Amino acid sequence: MPRADVTQMPFAKLYPLLIQKAERKGRTRDEVDQVTAWLTGYTAQDLAEMEESEISYGDFFRNAPAMHPNRTLITGKICGIRVEDIPDPLMQEIRRLDKLVDELAKGKALEEILRKG
Repeated sequence: MPRADVTQMPFAKLYPLLIQKAERKGRTRDEVDQVTAWLTGYTAQDLAEMEESEISYGDFFRNAPAMHPNRTLITGKICGIRVEDIPDPLMQEIRRLDKLVDELAKGKALEEILRKG
């Protein structure tokens, strides 16, 4: 059975799953919005509007206004694969957001997640 191409899936379907993952561990939507905004340059308002739109997950990343220069500091495994070793640049950005939300869910401080310290 072919695997669904996550880049074609609706942002409106996938983003709430990231929020739910964080909320199950006691974190908030606001924190997920903060790490997403840090990574992509979108505002919380932008994110809310995109949840009401038809934008695909791939286009969400392709159209990001300002990918953070420190995002290359996001390393480690997500789903058993090292983020820094993913050959497809778009998939690497998608997995970077997954990694940020994972760190949030694991209780890391926002300053550490946002590679400030």
